[in-house]
Amino acid sequence: MRKAAIDRVTKETNVRIRLTIEGKGRYKVSTGIRFFDHMLELFAHHGAFDLDLVANGDLDVDQHHTVEDVGIALGQAFAQALGNKRGILRAGYFVMPMDETLGLAAVDFSGRAAAVVDARLRVRLVGDLQSELVADFFDGFARGAQANVHARILYGRSNHHKIEALFKAFARALRAACWRDKQMARLLPSTKGLL
Repeated sequence: MRKAAIDRVTKETNVRIRLTIEGKGRYKVSTGIRFFDHMLELFAHHGAFDLDLVANGDLDVDQHHTVEDVGIALGQAFAQALGNKRGILRAGYFVMPMDETLGLAAVDFSGRAAAVVDARLRVRLVGDLQSELVADFFDGFARGAQANVHARILYGRSNHHKIEALFKAFARALRAACWRDKQMARLLPSTKGLL
């Protein structure tokens, strides 16, 4: 089983993550931002990852540090759990319908950090989460995992559904990218010889 333990401590946040890639979708999440917790819970469930995540941040200042640092630490956890990446598919994508909304996510554990997010959110808050921070989470994950992350809403009305579709699509895309392919068991998924 591929597992990781990350403890990221800064002057702004303290993030503790325990991750199992081959999990059963079990989760225990606490960030102090309830809507963000909900998105991380459904992320774990839809990816079938076991996730124990506790973040304490300077929410009295803003939510930005907490959301971004959770993204960075979660990306680091995936990078740690995947190790040398030998035998994985490396890239994955998923298109997720969420009622009237359609979202897509694609990820590539390329060794290079890049994130492009188009959430098409039209409100400042969804639940208690500052909606502009959705992009910061995915950007943080890309940096922490050294991965390419693309997340986009194709269309939709509900801002809640838009964010939920992105997190569910991202979970499924990650599950595909982490998948071990028996045919590629000894291969590093790169012609460069390095990821």
